[in-house]
Amino acid sequence: MGGGDLLESYLNDEFVKMNGRVSKKLEITEIAKKHGNRPILLENLDGKRGVLNLWADRGRIYRELNMSRDQFLSNYQVSLSENTTLKEREKLFNYKTEMGDVPVCWFYPGDAGPYITSGIFVADRDGKRNLSIHRVFIESEQGGYVRLVPRDLLKMYTDSISHGEELKVSIVIGSPLEYLLAAATSVPFEHDESMIAAALYRKSKGKEMTFSRSKFGLMVPSDSDYVINAVLTGKTKEEGPFKDVTGTYDIQADQPQILFDSVESTRDPIYHSLVPATMEHFNLMGLPREPTIFKEIKKEGVDVKDVRLSEGGASWLHAIAKIRKLSVEDFEKTVEASFRGHRSLKRVIVVDEDIDIYDDRDVEWALATRFQADKGIVIKRERGSSLDPSSGAGNITAKMGMDATMPIGGGRKFVRGPS
Repeated sequence: MGGGDLLESYLNDEFVKMNGRVSKKLEITEIAKKHGNRPILLENLDGKRGVLNLWADRGRIYRELNMSRDQFLSNYQVSLSENTTLKEREKLFNYKTEMGDVPVCWFYPGDAGPYITSGIFVADRDGKRNLSIHRVFIESEQGGYVRLVPRDLLKMYTDSISHGEELKVSIVIGSPLEYLLAAATSVPFEHDESMIAAALYRKSKGKEMTFSRSKFGLMVPSDSDYVINAVLTGKTKEEGPFKDVTGTYDIQADQPQILFDSVESTRDPIYHSLVPATMEHFNLMGLPREPTIFKEIKKEGVDVKDVRLSEGGASWLHAIAKIRKLSVEDFEKTVEASFRGHRSLKRVIVVDEDIDIYDDRDVEWALATRFQADKGIVIKRERGSSLDPSSGAGNITAKMGMDATMPIGGGRKFVRGPS
């Protein structure tokens, strides 16, 4: 173990270990899909070390967090609003490397080229710190282009450029799981995702997460495997194509140029390669959104039991909410709260607590026996996700809520008999 290599600490007997040389161009995607949800350690990813499918299994995520599913939902909700002081220590990523030595991968033949996909952007503007995950197209060892969506980092970037300034960022690859989940969470602009990570880590590990300053003075996990320091410039260029979480190619649009300044790493870093449109992608997109949906439903006074973003909807566009229905208003309250809790959501199915929301066949059974399309439905048009290829101009889309719950006092005809 090379002096603070975080990803090394995650290795155990669950991993498939491959010693032979693996190409970072296309071959890694075949390997990731071949092994399903099993994590893979690549000892020779074109001369460097890498991991695939690191968080492809939900059970593995909960085990690393030392939490059950119910504990995860509860602890994550609390962590969303906690404020804390970040604990600073000497950095362990104190080795210098070159951008050309970072094994950035090319995933699909139709992609524009190699992309960083697991990089957590850290930025600070006027005292506001932001964590977020964005793909980076690598045009050369000097730079490339980063895909920004209309969220906090784009706001900070636009403000910087409007004042004639470039925006400095540090990109973390190989971070604590809690930090990765927090970076994938959408919270109000004034909230610091680092606080969410620190709070969740404390609940998970029973100790403080430690942070250190990158070359740019930005606070990142002290044991990060790679920290890439870069600037976002005012130059833009069409980025893409890129196969995203839905398995379709994302829109191509002008995106900011990124220029690499320096790369810091641990002595023997492991590169986390996140293969798009696989279970790991689904989990890291969807899992952090489930607590935010859960929290919004709960705020409405609904007795919500669980929420799942389903893989058929790329763990992004479709959800199932399990509730204990106590009033006729609970269905519509659940639907509206779900769309507030995850703005990209396109459809939510509301079911009773006797339905297994992790079994798609059971959810379909609830629709078949408890849903009526002429009354148990909510349809609205509003802004959705840029990842939905069927959405219209400005990503306006039709959103739908479906009531697959039993009517209150509906009687025995809605209840399954013993098997």
